Amino acid sequence: MSDGADTHFRQRDLAGQQAARGRLDLALAEIRQFELQGKPEEAIAGYEALARAWAHGSQLLRAIVVCKELLRVDPKHTRTQAFIANLYARYPVQPQEGEGDQVSAELELLPDREDPVAVPIFSMLTRDAFVALLEAMEVRIYGIGQPVMREGDPGSSMFFMVEGRGDVMRLLEGRGPQEGPVVEGGVFGEMALITEGPRLASVMPSVPSVLLELTRARLVELSKKHPLVDRVVHAFCRKRAADNLLRTHPIFSPLRMEQRRLVAREFQLQRVAAGTKLLTAGQMGDALYLLLRGRCTAYHVHPDGRETPYPVLREGDVFGEISLMLGKPVTAMVRADVPCVLLRLDRSAVDRHIFSQPGMRDALMQIGAERLQRTARLLADR
Repeated sequence: MSDGADTHFRQRDLAGQQAARGRLDLALAEIRQFELQGKPEEAIAGYEALARAWAHGSQLLRAIVVCKELLRVDPKHTRTQAFIANLYARYPVQPQEGEGDQVSAELELLPDREDPVAVPIFSMLTRDAFVALLEAMEVRIYGIGQPVMREGDPGSSMFFMVEGRGDVMRLLEGRGPQEGPVVEGGVFGEMALITEGPRLASVMPSVPSVLLELTRARLVELSKKHPLVDRVVHAFCRKRAADNLLRTHPIFSPLRMEQRRLVAREFQLQRVAAGTKLLTAGQMGDALYLLLRGRCTAYHVHPDGRETPYPVLREGDVFGEISLMLGKPVTAMVRADVPCVLLRLDRSAVDRHIFSQPGMRDALMQIGAERLQRTARLLADR
């Protein structure tokens, strides 16, 4: 048996042992010893075997990190990226014109929470786009207490938690002290890929962590050659925002899980310029809105033209639901103070999926009546 074959089998066995332990940092450190010893071929064989072992073991994100190490040592290497793409990419080639709706529909069938087995931004791509996205990612390593991102800072990238854990903190504007942690397989910061704006939370590693980062600049560059990447990213962001709204807002709490999935598919991602009027007093409301990015002002216009503002609408706020629930004209104006990104659920979707459910209309009318009473008290105090 040749030395090359011996090396291959030794590294395959070593990779299997390292992958079974599940520690990315230890596995990479062990293979890097071959580089330090002046044995680049053994290092390449080790990285390739480890990437394949984790890819076969449904650990896609770990496999991608190892692939990045492999490319660092051998920039011309293509075999392992193609192997992983064949395992995970859904489409062999670019979908034909008219098949885009199928891509978005299939995205809805993926798990509500991210995991290393099915990461939609990767798995919904063609093989060539998958490889291009893999090569566009950057590996980031953070120590305990070293912030990945800070609330309020400008955002221009999204992250995948490969290994570790990050505490999510939201302290500004009374949003609450802490949300659930980001664990392995988690995705965060994705809205920064489709719109400019400040980070909505801080993420602080509680253990040493390895992440993959995709920047907005790399996405723009990548999407010129692979437009499906941009479409999948936008669909992914829309789905994540809609799922979060359906889980947390009291309007949707009576819906069963399957009903929430149906509603989630109806939300549309909408961008508006500063100054755009989203609701006009006296007109029937045509949709429910969730503000994802930006800031809006709701205000009452008096007969003499004087305006009385309500509390500012910020990221995460819902508006427009009262007119839909009560079947009455809108009572307040709403305009975008800055360029905004919203989720929009039109009236027909609300009628089909929400008002059609037993007991929902009565429950929602009660919520709407309470909101109107709070508004009346606010105007009376001014």
